[in-house]
Amino acid sequence: MRIRVIFLTAAGLLLFALGFIGIFLPVWPTTPFVLAGAACLTGTPKLRARILRISFFREYIENYESRQGLSRKTVIKSLTFLWAMLIFSMVRMNRLPLTLLLTLIGICVTAHILWIARPKEGSAK
Repeated sequence: MRIRVIFLTAAGLLLFALGFIGIFLPVWPTTPFVLAGAACLTGTPKLRARILRISFFREYIENYESRQGLSRKTVIKSLTFLWAMLIFSMVRMNRLPLTLLLTLIGICVTAHILWIARPKEGSAK
């Protein structure tokens, strides 16, 4: 039983670290890593409480658990950063096939962000 808790704690911390990377890489999926990390830490309530003190992670977890979606501020910041980094990459690479690929990725990620931003059925929002 103890080995399981240690393994899940290590996995949870790794997943949170991967989610943190998503802050800086526009095509890296932050949300799934943060939510999976939170799920792994259910066996260690003290550590989970410490993670929830970090506002970035707390917003993701609380909004998911309450099914409220993302705040407008989070959506705007996410989309602004996403497109700023994609456009920067397009200009730096200056290759049409890569520009088209990044545009497609940007459209898909934008659609995903807008989809998860919506409150889910049965939420109190």
